[in-house]
Amino acid sequence: MPYSPLLVKPMKEELIAIGFKELLTAEEVDTAMKDADKGLTLVAVNAVTGAAADIARPAVRMALTNSSKRPDRLVTVFAGQDLEATTRMRGYFEDIPPSEPSFALFKDGELVYFLPKYRIEGRGVDAVAANLQAAFDEHGQ
Repeated sequence: MPYSPLLVKPMKEELIAIGFKELLTAEEVDTAMKDADKGLTLVAVNAVTGAAADIARPAVRMALTNSSKRPDRLVTVFAGQDLEATTRMRGYFEDIPPSEPSFALFKDGELVYFLPKYRIEGRGVDAVAANLQAAFDEHGQ
């Protein structure tokens, strides 16, 4: 059963406010991933967890603010809420076990970087932001 929309609304809005496009259906995911065939696309798998609230969302905001090579597209799905969209998105990195929060970076449609929950939890915002920023710098143009 999905979380209450009222519960997750502020968590979703935190990413939307910094430019992420919310994907709510499998069709929206497929459309977004077709657009990911050119340039850099960052996917945020958002969640109702302390790691998402205290580390992942602040870290991605910091990385996007401080990086000179921002991704061309920012998209997000919410695990535990938008079940169909999250399942479909996970299909684009199906060899990686479900992990939320997490970030996937695609370059020209190919997965080039994945930051799973276990590399987010228990770390500082600065460290996670540095990991994301390094991935943007390595794969961006």
